[in-house]
Amino acid sequence: MTDASHESVPSRHRKRFPGISSRAYEHPADRSALVALRKLSGFDTVFKALSGLLPERSLRLLFLSDSVRVSDAQFAHLNDMLRDACYILDLEKVPPMYVSQDPRPNAMCIGLDEPIIVVTTGLVELLDEEEMRAVVGHEVGHALSGHAVYRTILLFLTNLALKVAWIPLGNVAIMAIVTALREWFRKSELSADRAGLLVGQDLRASMRGLMKIAGGNHLHEMNVDAFLAQAEEYEKGGDLRDSVLKILNVLPRSHPFTTVRAAELKKWSETRDFQRVMDGHYPRRDEDKDTSVTDSFRESAAHYADTVRTSKDPLMKLVGDIAGGAGDLGGKLRDRFTGAGGAGGGGAAKGGPASSDTTGGSEGTWRRPEPGEDPDSGS
Repeated sequence: MTDASHESVPSRHRKRFPGISSRAYEHPADRSALVALRKLSGFDTVFKALSGLLPERSLRLLFLSDSVRVSDAQFAHLNDMLRDACYILDLEKVPPMYVSQDPRPNAMCIGLDEPIIVVTTGLVELLDEEEMRAVVGHEVGHALSGHAVYRTILLFLTNLALKVAWIPLGNVAIMAIVTALREWFRKSELSADRAGLLVGQDLRASMRGLMKIAGGNHLHEMNVDAFLAQAEEYEKGGDLRDSVLKILNVLPRSHPFTTVRAAELKKWSETRDFQRVMDGHYPRRDEDKDTSVTDSFRESAAHYADTVRTSKDPLMKLVGDIAGGAGDLGGKLRDRFTGAGGAGGGGAAKGGPASSDTTGGSEGTWRRPEPGEDPDSGS
């Protein structure tokens, strides 16, 4: 991509990452979950079938006819942000972006052959310029990573599952794939959050955006540090029963919880990996073909091992204790579920620093679900 293809420049100087590979910002859990998804029985068959059947042309016509396409003439400030984001991440082709009338703050990147970015009016009205820039970068990150294809299939299968719910076993088969897709997509959101930070290059703006998604446009009533403290409390609090409830709470969701996402992003911003990217040392797309799958597996495995080792979540601690050869499993389960004290029981389930566990979820980067609503429509 040449500089001439972008007439607008960022409102302040931002570093650009020519030829950057999505591997530079992809969360290890994103890659490993995608590998697991592709190994799911029947997924390849469904994927190939839907790739040829999904009405992508109809989808594009729908947005073209019933939304506002971002351009120099319409939502020009969003168009500038979109081109800036593509320029910074060196995305070869700027995807079309649409603004859709919806009071709920939301954004998504969908499409099979070519990605489409859609943002709602609720999101545009909620966020300031720097916060919105991070969101646009988040969606461009999805496009660069190739997430749009799987996201489109997830949306289609979710709707299909509702239509065939009355067919015995039919819904069960579809929901198995939907559940796996949701697990991957929650992890992919962590990757896209990182892409948003690379584009916006303003951690506080990224934090504010997530905080607004959780609590609305009342910044004078909110505090980023207190918001991050919520994530720490969520990760370390409770006993084994709470750990199980966390898993059950996140299963129906397409996104990690906002506090957890904020904590994960802040943690990454403090790593050497992030600093190396900002210094210009990052994997290039022209090197992707030489990437070792074994190395990716090893990195993912190391991430999960470190998560289990450092986490203070009761369930993660139990897994770590078992892996480390700690005593009687039955006794530990009994003590932690009943709250029995003991040095090896419930006492160890209390307190501790925030975990790097990434299974949490918040409706979306940019989506807050209604009570009882399926949350599968988000960025």
